[in-house]
Amino acid sequence: MPDKVDLSSSSEHFTWLLISGTLLVMKLLMRPHVLRGLWAAWPASGSLHPRPRNLLTHPFSRTETTQWGDYEIPKEFNFASDVLDHWAHMEKEGKRDPLPALWWVNNKGDEVKWNFRELSDLTRQAANVLMETCGLQQGDYLILILPRIPELWLLTVGCIRAGLVILPGTPQLTAKDILYRLQISKAKGIATTETLAPLVDSMASDCPHLKVKLLVSEQSRDGWLDFKMQTTLCKDKNTEPNAISLPSGPQGLLKMAVHTNCFFSLISLFKYKFLYFGVSRQVLKLTSSDVSWCVSDPGWILSVVGAMIEPWTSGSCSFIHGMPQHDPMTILQTLSRFPITSMLTSASVYRMLLQLNVSSYKFPTLKNCVSAGEVLLPQDFEKWKQATGLAINELYGQSETGITCAVSRGMKVKKGSMGKVVPPFDMQIIDEEGNILPPGKEGEMAIRIKPTRPIGLFTSYLNDPEKTSLSERGDFYITGDRAMLDEEGYIWYLGRSDDIINASGYRIGPSEVENALAEHPAVAESAVIASPDPIRGEVVKAFVVLTPEFMTHDHNQLAQELQRHVKETTAPYKYPRKVEFVPDLPKTVTGKIMRSSLRKIERGFNQ
Repeated sequence: MPDKVDLSSSSEHFTWLLISGTLLVMKLLMRPHVLRGLWAAWPASGSLHPRPRNLLTHPFSRTETTQWGDYEIPKEFNFASDVLDHWAHMEKEGKRDPLPALWWVNNKGDEVKWNFRELSDLTRQAANVLMETCGLQQGDYLILILPRIPELWLLTVGCIRAGLVILPGTPQLTAKDILYRLQISKAKGIATTETLAPLVDSMASDCPHLKVKLLVSEQSRDGWLDFKMQTTLCKDKNTEPNAISLPSGPQGLLKMAVHTNCFFSLISLFKYKFLYFGVSRQVLKLTSSDVSWCVSDPGWILSVVGAMIEPWTSGSCSFIHGMPQHDPMTILQTLSRFPITSMLTSASVYRMLLQLNVSSYKFPTLKNCVSAGEVLLPQDFEKWKQATGLAINELYGQSETGITCAVSRGMKVKKGSMGKVVPPFDMQIIDEEGNILPPGKEGEMAIRIKPTRPIGLFTSYLNDPEKTSLSERGDFYITGDRAMLDEEGYIWYLGRSDDIINASGYRIGPSEVENALAEHPAVAESAVIASPDPIRGEVVKAFVVLTPEFMTHDHNQLAQELQRHVKETTAPYKYPRKVEFVPDLPKTVTGKIMRSSLRKIERGFNQ
């Protein structure tokens, strides 16, 4: 077990940070002590005081990008000590803006503000609880399923200090989801709230590796330990497993993508070295005076990157609203009330907000809006800009990779494009043989992994060498997404490989048709899939959710009108030969449309 760290010490310099994220899996072994909860230590509002080699750069371009060998990677790195503690030291020296590092609020009027010095001490205490009181060792796995409460951040950073491996999950997980995670990861511990504790108890007998259950709650429960904090620190070697991300995938059970500690080192490299040459910081451009709000469910890569890595790397304030689920009214009111300067969320949340009268709200401090996780429709981009005067910048990435493409701030926006590749990733569009395709040709989005594998890329899928092998083709990692590249290096997303429709030899991306449908005032939302056809093999079918004012219109006439609209808006062969009106669309807990579920239903109807 690593030596205990002096609470008064802090890092004297920046070293290395983490780049765009993934979801983490970690081990947890705990002794059967009953610990006291953290809740009682919090004030209802206000601040909780702590307890007794040269980098080579290249511009964004289509073919030329900085490679991993262009810089040195530290042999050891710890995000908590090398980043969090650095900013704590800067605060102590009076060299950081007087903003909280973590600013948490809820609808009840409760408020918690911690600066970096307080976070540094509290997360040291969390690490000591996990290692000394609970008996965890470096490399142990902890499944962490918590809502948007401050303990989530304390335990996450505490695990990083201790060298544990975290597997976070959203509280919306079902019993089947939790059981799958426990069994595939063989985690020895789980930390969650009283809401999910009964589910965990019901499956404990099927999880022989599960030794300890940690309860984060005001209540106590038989057989569960309560959360308390102390401190310690572990420096991880950059070749050791540190995180396991959980890509959602188009269908089937989740895959677990294993990352090393280099994943965390990578952002530091960009943020404190690369940014001085105007590359990495072009994406979000956060500073220590920013208040950044990532509106994402806990347990997903967007939350890891947007609510911890990105803001704390830049010394910014990470703002959190403890709402149990996305509520558009709460989001708009929060943007109006608090001095939020940057918002990062999914396209579906922007779409949800646009169902309300956004222009009636004023966001006096908001200056940066970012979308990630799914394709942003050009129509939603225009509506948001008209209502707020702000453009939305898009990001693209995966749990396996982190952020790989972006429309950076200040960059020319091409509506419907995901922007350009973020250095130093070398992303290309390739064919089925692994050959690089020229601009204008559709193919697979792929990241070069040979001769040197990017350090930010996952190393493998946990206990699944077959899936790991299938994710590689020639010199590339295959993302599973299809796209085209234009002459200026902008990437145009077409859809998941499984989503592409082959109708009479024409290959059609669902997003092309969905974008066209979205321009019609009757369409609130749509999902396009392939429907079996005896003559054409497949035809385009659209599942359409209507806007309220068109609910009572004749569906047959409306379907014909939508078909004509698509023919006039895009290539005529892409129009949906079948249109079905539905009250809603199946989605993942993060809001992504599950076209795979619609395909299964459609195959069943046509058998």
